[in-house]
Amino acid sequence: MSLTKIACIAALSLSAISSFIYAGSAQAISFKVTTGIAGPNGETDQGAFSEFTQLPGTKTIDFNNGQAPTTGFAKYSFENGQHSSVKLDQWAPAGANGEVNNNGNYLAVFNGDQVTIKLASSLNYFGIDWGAISSGNVFSFYNGDNLIKSFTTEDVNPVAPIHASQHGGEGNGYLHFYSDSSNDIFNKIVITQTGGGGFESDNHSFHLGTDKFTGFDPKSVPEPSVTLGMLAVGGMFLRKRKNQKLQSVRQSH
Repeated sequence: MSLTKIACIAALSLSAISSFIYAGSAQAISFKVTTGIAGPNGETDQGAFSEFTQLPGTKTIDFNNGQAPTTGFAKYSFENGQHSSVKLDQWAPAGANGEVNNNGNYLAVFNGDQVTIKLASSLNYFGIDWGAISSGNVFSFYNGDNLIKSFTTEDVNPVAPIHASQHGGEGNGYLHFYSDSSNDIFNKIVITQTGGGGFESDNHSFHLGTDKFTGFDPKSVPEPSVTLGMLAVGGMFLRKRKNQKLQSVRQSH
């Protein structure tokens, strides 16, 4: 068997093991929290933006025109209209380094109200600049009328990477919600505020997709130890072939 064949068999085995591990740890929609990044032109006074802003298939709504869109691929609707709106004040979500967001409008949802975002196509990723994170914030993801998963303040606030001084130390961060499989894609998002306080978010990013979101997947390369193991096997194989040739030469003489 050639070294190439051995390497191929080892690679296929690694692939099978990796697939098994992933399938065993599959969940519904997952989330990660980061600080986010500056705006597309380096803006730091308009809140944090998604690290996937430039990823093909991603669209971003920054609310800087003072409105939540009611047409297009993402349609926003206020269910009860109790003072919820697009605003510009000191409670705007902070920038990637905690900067004051004093030049970008944001979406505010208040007690007893909710905003529904209906999507023209299925998504496998949704990101928001969330803050100041306060009690009663709820995010719910649907496929049609079927609830896939909801997230609350209690899920997110303990891991918020930024505690902005302009918000009295309340948590801020860029939240990435993403599908783990084709069973978790969504086409409707509901933002709800229960109890007092408000739900402030900015710079919503949407990624179109009908399968799991792969933006957070590690590069598909073998671990260093595995690579060394494959090289060791290859070295043993070559040494064996060399010894066999030497033995054949001796016998011929």
